Amino acid sequence: MKLFKNLYAYRELLKTNIKKDIRGRYKGSVLGILWSFINPLLQVVVYWIVFPYLMGRGAMDGENYLIYLITGLIPWSFFMTTVGAGTTIIKSNAGIIKKVYFPREILPISTVASGLVNFFISCIIIIVFLLGTGVGVSIQIVLVPVIAIVEATLALGIVFILSALNAYIQDIENIVQFILNMLMYGTPIIYQLKQFSSAGILYQLISLNPMTTIINAYRDAFMYHQWFDWKPLALVFLLGVVTTWVGYLIFKKLEKGFAEQL
Repeated sequence: MKLFKNLYAYRELLKTNIKKDIRGRYKGSVLGILWSFINPLLQVVVYWIVFPYLMGRGAMDGENYLIYLITGLIPWSFFMTTVGAGTTIIKSNAGIIKKVYFPREILPISTVASGLVNFFISCIIIIVFLLGTGVGVSIQIVLVPVIAIVEATLALGIVFILSALNAYIQDIENIVQFILNMLMYGTPIIYQLKQFSSAGILYQLISLNPMTTIINAYRDAFMYHQWFDWKPLALVFLLGVVTTWVGYLIFKKLEKGFAEQL
């Protein structure tokens, strides 16, 4: 397959781009990579204060709401940040695209790969809180990389499509940001799905959201210390593979006009 041949032939460029994405994210920052910890922590603190106390939601049926938030927000942040950054990756590299030949697919792939590295770094926060609150960790935590690969595969397919379209229609990045903000509330991150009636339309729509399956799998591994249901996660992985394949075809079709459009 041409994609894998290109990745192997330009593997050094791919490594360089991944390192650049990770370092560039915090370039000029005093705290540097510590922001990988600080950003999700600040977000968790805000929701932890607002929802249980200001909105009177309480502790959600006796569950540890702080851990519930952390195990949802940090994986979601990985998806949202990766898709958001990936959408603009072609436009933000317009200068090099116009001057130098290289497989353009390296750009979205490196964005997703660097996001995956940052996510694994952020997982340290989850583990610290699991240990600090007494929830602890279990053998199921070894499956977190498997879930992350499923999430990254889905994100890559979306990034292939959106980054290519954004080179032609630059309103895409604003639309994507709005959709991501809305999608967060369509995923059981700050609330529980069981709050809704199983016969209701909201329950059905949220259940069909692929990110619901992914977030639930993370919580099973991190919080509930149980093996997640393989079937729905396998279906999401299949969706991710199909999306990546279709996205790659769309990307290759549209990349011919990148230099002219940018």
